[in-house]
Amino acid sequence: MSLQIKKLSVSYADKPVIREVSDLWQKGEVTVLIGCNGAGKSTFLQALAGLLPAQGDLTLDGKPLTQGAQRSQIAYLPQDTSAHSSLTVLEVVLLGRLNRLGMRLPSDIVEEALEALEAFSLTDLHTCQLDEISGGQRQLVFLTQALFRQPRVLLLDEPTAALDLRHQLIVLEKLRHIVGQGDTIVGLAMHDLNLAAHYADRMIGLSEGRTISVGSPAQVLTSENLRHMYRIQAEITHVQGGRLNVVPLQAV
Repeated sequence: MSLQIKKLSVSYADKPVIREVSDLWQKGEVTVLIGCNGAGKSTFLQALAGLLPAQGDLTLDGKPLTQGAQRSQIAYLPQDTSAHSSLTVLEVVLLGRLNRLGMRLPSDIVEEALEALEAFSLTDLHTCQLDEISGGQRQLVFLTQALFRQPRVLLLDEPTAALDLRHQLIVLEKLRHIVGQGDTIVGLAMHDLNLAAHYADRMIGLSEGRTISVGSPAQVLTSENLRHMYRIQAEITHVQGGRLNVVPLQAV
């Protein structure tokens, strides 16, 4: 399974934000978008999800993605999950697979939802209202909802931004596990370059809506690319296990 992106462009009030980005995303891979604030990462993900009007061609397994097909086959998690709601944690997750909630729900789907919450140690919160839990817990609930949909393509905008270090690792390891099963295409935007380097199969570096570099973390995370994208001087080293380590030295 593959997601083919050809010359995707997005404009706001005639101002170009994404400029003819093309790429090929394969199942079994985590693709991470990097770039400074305003580079176009969030806009790019929203356009892929069918939430923004865009020019260009998107095909999934060779079949064109219309807006309706995008929303049924692609799950998108925004960075901001602070919306107020009186729904319980369990109800939010169930809505990942149900169009509406009734008085009676099949017991098997409720059990599946509880198991999905257990993956992030959220089962004890299943009766809590969304407004009663922390921002980090809320982000994990919406991530659980996205996973519960069992999408063919999973798009996440800064999925670890509100999480403590332990839960950042849990989330990224869960995504690696999903990708390892080989049935899902995963794309996410991240600011933490060291975490991205460890968990990404490939990266796309964006600047002003344009592709600066595409490839493995080692190919994208170079001093020259980081200077171009972030306007920083950085040192790239290798640590134990061959992992890349990005050390920012100064703004330029």
